[in-house]
Amino acid sequence: MHNIKRFITILFVLFTITAKSQNKQVLYDFAELPQALLLNPGTETNYKYHIGVPFLSGISSEFGSTGFSISDVFASNNISINDKVSTVLNTLSTRDHLKLNFQLEVLNTGFRFKDDFYFSFGFYQEFDAISYFPKDPITLITEGNSAYLNKSFDLSQILYKVDVLGVLHFGVTKKINEKLTLGGRFKMYSSALNLESSNNTGTFTTVEGVNNIYSHYLNDTDITIRTAGLIENNKYIDDSGAILSNTFLGPNFGVGLDMGFTYHVTDQIEITGSIVDFGFIKHKKSIKNSFIKGSYNFEGIEFSYDETNSIDYWNELDTDVKEKIPSGSNQDAYISWRPTKVNASLKYSFGEKRSKECYDNTYKDFYRNAIGIQLYSVFRPLSPQLAITGFFEKSLLDKVRAKLTYTVDDYSFYNIGAGISAKIGKVNFYGIVDNIAQFNDIAATNNISFQLGFNIIFN
Repeated sequence: MHNIKRFITILFVLFTITAKSQNKQVLYDFAELPQALLLNPGTETNYKYHIGVPFLSGISSEFGSTGFSISDVFASNNISINDKVSTVLNTLSTRDHLKLNFQLEVLNTGFRFKDDFYFSFGFYQEFDAISYFPKDPITLITEGNSAYLNKSFDLSQILYKVDVLGVLHFGVTKKINEKLTLGGRFKMYSSALNLESSNNTGTFTTVEGVNNIYSHYLNDTDITIRTAGLIENNKYIDDSGAILSNTFLGPNFGVGLDMGFTYHVTDQIEITGSIVDFGFIKHKKSIKNSFIKGSYNFEGIEFSYDETNSIDYWNELDTDVKEKIPSGSNQDAYISWRPTKVNASLKYSFGEKRSKECYDNTYKDFYRNAIGIQLYSVFRPLSPQLAITGFFEKSLLDKVRAKLTYTVDDYSFYNIGAGISAKIGKVNFYGIVDNIAQFNDIAATNNISFQLGFNIIFN
């Protein structure tokens, strides 16, 4: 039993380390970076065109967990790992989850057309995973059912989603007038790998028996595990190159849409908003869906001795279970929805008023400082995840701008982030880190992220 506990927990933690969508609160509406257009296609731009350095224009990663951190299990102290595992399992709830997101821009470029339009397009690869803690099933596996008589173990807690995909996108930003800018982005998703299980039902209950010590009840079970891109001809695809090749115009295809705006209430007050990744993917290739559905009551095997007639009790039990609880697999196509994100912000600019060169060789006034608030939400399998961020922006030099954020979300009440964007000649560099207060002990943090990139920008 102790070995089983250790195995499940290590597997759970390793999934966290190596396996969310991402709240890029520092990058949102920051310093006129081209990457900000991916968070709000209605972001104002102030340049003629840009070219992202291939594979280096946008690299981002985020890890998040609720309920525990890595150090809770692997910290070097006098407590045994089995005791630490038990403590973690007892403190977690079904709303606790793990997530990881990694995104790599392969191409990102854009150009201005007739002053009022800015077109942008590109391609990026993304790994996004989230798993909620199945408290009842793990308790049943690690501790058994004898100590939990009359407890109904909830099998609907099996809830997770993993995606590996490529995104080809085309966006347009239109300056309507001096106050309003609108934008939209069309996306084509190519899924290389999808693993998910949701909307399951069923309970497992053990009570004192009549004919035997215990009676077991499996009620209203309906569990489906979907996979696409993992199994071909009943064999696992172990070639990572073959999987990743499907991130560009592969057979499991979908579409999505981003929409956004920027509106100046006054010269100093600005409102923005966006909806990102409103879309779906149709999975129809390399599919294996495993399912189990039905109810079953079991009160043990009543053995009887008959020397003339040998009875295969286990075979009879297996046949009975399969008749009453149908299970199996199929290759039915299915639709997977993208985790849609919603952003909104209110910003007040102040301080020294300066001018900067615009794409039409004129000069636009701007303020060196700004403060504001941003709201963020992402739709997840169990419920939306929310975050609120306060931020402060400052121009350190004419071509160097910094941003400081304070975020409250599911993972922390004191998440401090910082970013800097600098331009030397035509080359722009930006770097962003989150939860910097935990950098001295990363293993103890519940959330950490970073973004960095290089662009060539022509004003």
